[in-house]
Amino acid sequence: MTRMTSRAARLRQIEELLYRSSHGLSAIEIAEATGVDRRTVYRDVELLGESGVPLWQDEGRFGIVREDYLSTVRLTLQEALSLFIAGRLLARFADERDPHIVSALTKLAGSMPEPLASSLARTAESVARQPVNDRYVQVREAITLGWALRRKVRLWYRSPRSGEVTMRDFSPYFIEAAGAGYSAYAIGYDDSVGAMRTFKLDRLDRAQMLDETYEIPPEFDPQAYLASAWGIMTGESIAGVVLEFSPRAAPLVKERRWHASQEVDDLANGGLLFTVKVSEPREMAPWIRSWGGDVEVLEPPELRAEIGADAWRAAAHYERDDLQAAPGGSVRVE
Repeated sequence: MTRMTSRAARLRQIEELLYRSSHGLSAIEIAEATGVDRRTVYRDVELLGESGVPLWQDEGRFGIVREDYLSTVRLTLQEALSLFIAGRLLARFADERDPHIVSALTKLAGSMPEPLASSLARTAESVARQPVNDRYVQVREAITLGWALRRKVRLWYRSPRSGEVTMRDFSPYFIEAAGAGYSAYAIGYDDSVGAMRTFKLDRLDRAQMLDETYEIPPEFDPQAYLASAWGIMTGESIAGVVLEFSPRAAPLVKERRWHASQEVDDLANGGLLFTVKVSEPREMAPWIRSWGGDVEVLEPPELRAEIGADAWRAAAHYERDDLQAAPGGSVRVE
């Protein structure tokens, strides 16, 4: 490796270190991470600033102004394909026009080879044609910036049942997409109740970043925190859910892993038993309903009763003296 190549790699390393650190790093910390002396660090940081990286400096610490920062990513074809698929999923998640999603998809398309580039660009255009929700965009911006800068966020939460709006001071620990429609949720510490809480961003009227800072506990692991959730709902208790799928549905269920705890057992009739352990079984209800008559809830009794009652109500809509079973048209997916 030449000296020039070595310095370019080090500059990239310093840039990544500064971007990951919300509170910045001192010259000593950068020197220890990169294996050079402090004088070299000062020269490297100066060169980064001259190259267009938006830097801040305060009391001997250096950092990156995240809201003004544009990262550079080099992708292999297979990496580009992976992000192309992620971009398509993001577009399906966006049922309203979000300028940040449009911008991200457009920039991502610009870094890809054909035919991925033109296809993703058209995806960005389709999102741009949707109606904009300024309230949601403002909420997401405030929470995201508070999370990045480790500053608390004041939330105005509207209850979906009563419509009452309450104000909460909240420390964002993580943002997750979950649920049947892949809504965005903020997970963190709610000062008003002194405990962890999860807020659906669609249910927030407003959000305002505060000056007060916070720290995410080092033991907090979002993957472990959500491990018992089917989607987003967590809790201390764990319940076993046992489902029996028909022979027709069994191959489709086996195609993917739906939950980390799942166990699948083949039945003699070609069907299968599907078992998971989750915090809130009722969160599985929309997924279970999507399988129609090809699934039966065996446990727990409460979930079985709920799904059974839903099935009776649905059947009542279609009751006719002359009703005959006739399969509808569909597109076959191999």
